[in-house]
Amino acid sequence: MFDVKALLDEIKASPFRKIIITAPHTGRVNFTSVQPGERVTGPQGLWKEKPGTLLATLDRERNPKPILALEKGELETLYLDLEGCFVEAGTPLAVVRHYMTRTEVQNELLKKTLHLFTAPERAKYYFTPEIDKKVRASGSQSVTVHEGMELFIMSRMKREVPLHYAGPTGAIYTVYVEPSASTDAGQPLIGVCPPDQLTAIQEAVMQVQTEWKEEA
Repeated sequence: MFDVKALLDEIKASPFRKIIITAPHTGRVNFTSVQPGERVTGPQGLWKEKPGTLLATLDRERNPKPILALEKGELETLYLDLEGCFVEAGTPLAVVRHYMTRTEVQNELLKKTLHLFTAPERAKYYFTPEIDKKVRASGSQSVTVHEGMELFIMSRMKREVPLHYAGPTGAIYTVYVEPSASTDAGQPLIGVCPPDQLTAIQEAVMQVQTEWKEEA
C-alpha cells in the first residue's frame, strides 16, 4: 500500500516541470528580446489558437520558423550563445520552469500509484470490441482486467495482433491511449487500480482537487 501523504509531500517539495524547447529542424537561430527570468505563456484560448511567447526564430533557406513557449512559466534558460549559429534538429534552445497545474499533479500522482500497462512497441492501440463496448457504455472503471486477458488490438504497418494484459487484477482507472494516434514503446496504455487501493487513490485525487493551488 502506498503512502498518499508522502507522495503528495514529494510533489509539493518540487512542484515544477522543466520543459526543454528544442530546434524542430536544422536552421540558423535568432533569439527575440525575451530574457531568462521573464514570464512566458503557452498556447491560450479555447482551441489553443493563441500561440505561446515567441522565444526565437529558426531560419532555414530564408524561411523563418517561430520557436514558441509550450507552457506558461519562468524562462529559466536561454542558450544565447547559439545566437546566429546553425543548429541541428533536437538542439536545446531554451528551458521553461513550469509550475504544475492541478490536473498535472493529479496525473503525476496516478502514475505513481496505479499499475501502468505499457505499449510494447510503437503502434496504434484499440480496445477489443467487447471491451470497447463496455467502456463506452459504463466507463473504463467498469472493466476489471486480469493476467492474460485479451485487452487491446495492436495495429502497425497494416498488421493487427491481439495484446494481452499483464499485471495485477483491478479496474481500469485511467485510459492514456488515443486510438487515432500512435503510442511510443514504453508509454502507458492504461492505469489499473487493484481493489484494495481504490479508496486510498480516490482520497488522494480528492485531496489534490481541494488543496492544490493553481498558479495565477
